[in-house]
This record gives sequence, structure tokens and C-alpha cells, in this order.
Amino acid sequence: MCHDDKCCGGKCSGDDCSDECCCGQLIIGAPAPKFTMEGYLKGQKKHYSLKDFAGKWVILFFYPLDFTFVCPTELLELSKKHEEFEKINTQVLGVSVDSVYSHEAWSKGTLGDLNFPLLSDLTKMTSCDYNVLIPESGISLRGAFIIDPNGILKSYIVNDVAIGRNIDELLRLVEAFQTGDLCPVGWQKGEKTLGK
Repeated sequence: MCHDDKCCGGKCSGDDCSDECCCGQLIIGAPAPKFTMEGYLKGQKKHYSLKDFAGKWVILFFYPLDFTFVCPTELLELSKKHEEFEKINTQVLGVSVDSVYSHEAWSKGTLGDLNFPLLSDLTKMTSCDYNVLIPESGISLRGAFIIDPNGILKSYIVNDVAIGRNIDELLRLVEAFQTGDLCPVGWQKGEKTLGK
């Protein structure tokens, strides 16, 4: 069922959704929804697409808004772990419904430069496609989506807006997927897997 008529441009009626409708019906093991959004990184504004990162793992990291309280704790921790993600061929992309100018002002103000881009989902279409848009407030839930080098969705974690995510767990999940093996509860890099 679709979130909202405004999200789908009236293409949905009740429980009957068309294929064109952005209902955010995500399937693990299927291609992740494509996107192109303008982003800000260290003084530069440019467009970013999922296809730009073919051959890399991607963490698409939605957060509600710039200039808030929980969001900077998450983004700063992701930035601190940048080298660890880079070592495992993983690109982090932050996403909110703010404009690139808001991202720029926040970065130049209190947040400081991050080691990954902040993308602007001003149209809210990508938030809708990934099923994290809250239509009533027009902001996104805290969603983290792990996409493999072939553009396949491997995992997603979505929290309500009040609770920040565990960045070490996102790193652990990517490392586990990269083994290609069965991994038991709490598996950490360097430990034995359960094989194929």
C-alpha cells in the first residue's frame, strides 16, 4: 500500500498500486532503487548516482534533517570511520530532504567537513523509493541501506527519528557480506565463518 497520494502523484488508489508508483517495496536480493541527487562534499556541489559507484559497496544513509541533535552524532561517527569503510571498498552517502545549500551551511558552520557527501533529496522521491519518507512531516526516517557492487540490495535497517544507529554494526555487516559465507551471530572480521 502506498504512503500517500502526494508521493505517488495520484498513481495509486487504496491498496492497488501500479508499477510506476514509488511505494518503496524493497526486496533483499533485488536491484536497489536507482537515484540521482545533487550533493555537497568539502566545498564542491555535484550530482551523484548509484551507477557512479558500480564495483563498490554503498551505504545509503538517510537522516531526518540538517541542524538537528541526533543526526550530527551519526554523521560525525561515520566520518571518523571513513578510512575503515574505504579499506573495504565501501562508499557512504548521507541523504536528507534538505537542499545542498543547507548541507553546505551546516558543514561550514557547526558540523565541519565530512569525509563523504551529503545528498539532497529535495523532491523526496528517493526517500519514497526507499520507503523511509514520513509524508505527514516531509522528512525521512533513519534508514541505512547496504548495496553490493552490482547494485543489489543486501540489507536495510530503519529506525524512528529519535534513535541513532550503530556505525560499527554497519561496518560489521558489510564485512560479513563480503565473506560470501554464512556468518554466525556476532561474527567479527577475522573470526571463522560457517562456510558456504
